[in-house]
Amino acid sequence: MSAAAPGILILAAGAAARMRGTDKLLLAVDGVPLIVRQARAALATGCPVVVTLPPAAAARRAALAGLPVQTVEVAEAAEGMGASLRAGVSALPAGTTAVLVLLADLPEIEAGDLARLLSAHAAWPGAILRGTAEDGRPGHPVLFPAAFLPALRLVAGDAGARELLAAHAGQVRPVPLPGARAVTDLDTPEAWAEWRARTGR
Repeated sequence: MSAAAPGILILAAGAAARMRGTDKLLLAVDGVPLIVRQARAALATGCPVVVTLPPAAAARRAALAGLPVQTVEVAEAAEGMGASLRAGVSALPAGTTAVLVLLADLPEIEAGDLARLLSAHAAWPGAILRGTAEDGRPGHPVLFPAAFLPALRLVAGDAGARELLAAHAGQVRPVPLPGARAVTDLDTPEAWAEWRARTGR
């Protein structure tokens, strides 16, 4: 594949501390570990895929074995999302035209949702594209054009790209996704139990 294409960055270096010992990225969604489901959705777009992982993430790494993704160990993962973004963006192929940032813990995101953002990028190549719920609530994934890659390599702390989004609010274009997919992230065992009871998944 030509490097002159968007890349997808899956942020999977978080500790999931609120899960009280359970690794939510290894919980089954639609019969496969969540981290694998996310990687397959990203790969279905045909884009190169980079997945950030924390140190000593043997189980996550093993789950991804055999999938054509590039894994990047984030030595400073404890810092938060900023370290994951810096490491992941720096690992993208040379000539990458945009990065679609996908959080690993969004269990309802589908390959078609990623394709929708990529199609929107073709129409508005200079815009930051942000996935939203049907009702307009801002969420994820978020696509940044290549012009923002240098800034993403410098973000710090656990706010991730939040300050970058705020500073360039005039360039952010919402991309509505079905239902609440863009805002459904599950951070506690209780949230997972409620979601499974509600969705039957």
